[in-house]
Amino acid sequence: MPLKVLYVCAEIFPLLKTGGLADVSAALPPALRAQKQDVRLLLPAFPAIAAGVKPEGPVIPLPTAGMAGLPAGVGPDPLTAGGPPPTLRAGRITGSRLPVWLLHAPGLYEQPGNPYLDPEGRPWANSAERFAWLGWAAALLGIGALPTPAANGQPAWQPDVVHGHDWHTGLAFAYLQALRAPGLPRPATVFTIHNLAYQGVFAGEARHRLGLPDHLFRMQGLEFHGHLSFMKAGLQFSDAITTVSPTYAREITGEEQGCGLDGVLRERRHRLHGILNGVDDAVWNPAADPLVQPGFDAEHLDGKAQAKALLQKQMKLRPKPDALLFAVVSRLTEQKGLHLLPGVVDDLVARGGQLVVLGTGDAQIEQALLHASQRHPGRVAVHVGYDEALSHRVIAGADVILLPSRFEPCGLTQLYGLRYGTLPLVRAVGGLADTVTDCALENLHDGSASGFVFQGLNEHDLRQAIRRAFALHHRPADWRAVQHHAMSLRFDWARAATAYRQVYAQAMAEAGHGTASA
Repeated sequence: MPLKVLYVCAEIFPLLKTGGLADVSAALPPALRAQKQDVRLLLPAFPAIAAGVKPEGPVIPLPTAGMAGLPAGVGPDPLTAGGPPPTLRAGRITGSRLPVWLLHAPGLYEQPGNPYLDPEGRPWANSAERFAWLGWAAALLGIGALPTPAANGQPAWQPDVVHGHDWHTGLAFAYLQALRAPGLPRPATVFTIHNLAYQGVFAGEARHRLGLPDHLFRMQGLEFHGHLSFMKAGLQFSDAITTVSPTYAREITGEEQGCGLDGVLRERRHRLHGILNGVDDAVWNPAADPLVQPGFDAEHLDGKAQAKALLQKQMKLRPKPDALLFAVVSRLTEQKGLHLLPGVVDDLVARGGQLVVLGTGDAQIEQALLHASQRHPGRVAVHVGYDEALSHRVIAGADVILLPSRFEPCGLTQLYGLRYGTLPLVRAVGGLADTVTDCALENLHDGSASGFVFQGLNEHDLRQAIRRAFALHHRPADWRAVQHHAMSLRFDWARAATAYRQVYAQAMAEAGHGTASA
């Protein structure tokens, strides 16, 4: 029998994307469904998401504390919705036909743009309420407290597993804990960390209006230095925890990468799993990418040379086929290590290289890179902002993709680079360490090299890695061999889906459902 999985998240490509979470949400559910699992998404009805969902079935009002047999004092106060009481409605995403539950709350989700930050770059004032209601809807679906309609004589849909992603879904697990009743079945729960640095921390007093009982607000619960942590709720109250690479799973149990929650993660280490993300071949495939024409593959790289020429023309770089073209497609933040980049640009250009940057973020990093482009016209180009189509063209046309991250849970950009023969230059952290093998002599000899890896978060180590990239580029046969190997690597979602099914089976055993079929 297929597992029924409720997949809870805040964004999904192509409807709404701020980072890699949206790409994962677009790819993992279809991969699970391809393996005959019954996966349905729960999404907040932000305008961009609602516009891409075709509704089906009736509107279902969300009950609150004391209604429909629910205990008093558990669940958000209806007044916190800032408008009419929230409702749920089934639907399907246009194009992919993925089945979804869409959570409507006009007072919470009607603002367009970034789901987490207002136009001034500050967290929305109602962020706690926005995502508490998402967690509440997940918990109600999880315990079968909503009259989800039956279809074709089948019983109403109730998940075997509730799978929440990042802090936005953390309260689902706290609410499920508060709604537990002895002897009654409950869903297994899986919580995935995409980035531990973003934790959803709010004033402790918020628990009262969010309907979180006092007995959950403790050190072994969701209390975090006197505050309420959505992330900690997910870590404490889930049956299994996953994150998006094996190395990051190890790193976050230590103080340096644990962001204050390393103690919790060490205590729950036996439930923590690292599963690498994948690449959606329907979106990132150089042979069939509609944004990169003509296409190319490892045996036919003329299209990549044309992509480089077109990128140089579009970004007003000098039309030099032999210039080693470095690229950045990223948030311009210290987390991504990009505070180091301005300090090495002059050396990169002096060696004959070019640089194109696509991203937005820290104003100081943006300005430093813009100044570099003014110092080096035709050799450095910066596009402040984000453009999905341009990101494909940059990754296809560049020779090297830069990811000098301070920390990186998984990273998808280096995987895209490998797929497109754009060799990643990365710092040895998280998923970058798991997916890129340095062009050291022994790795060149055995054919395992796929990029350039450095250790220290400093300009010296980054500069040395850039020097190695130039050195390899001066050896065309070796460059081509590494490029060929990089393009042969596959980080597919079928592998990841199989690993998640194994975690679901473990979580079901922890929840008392016996051994589930994986």
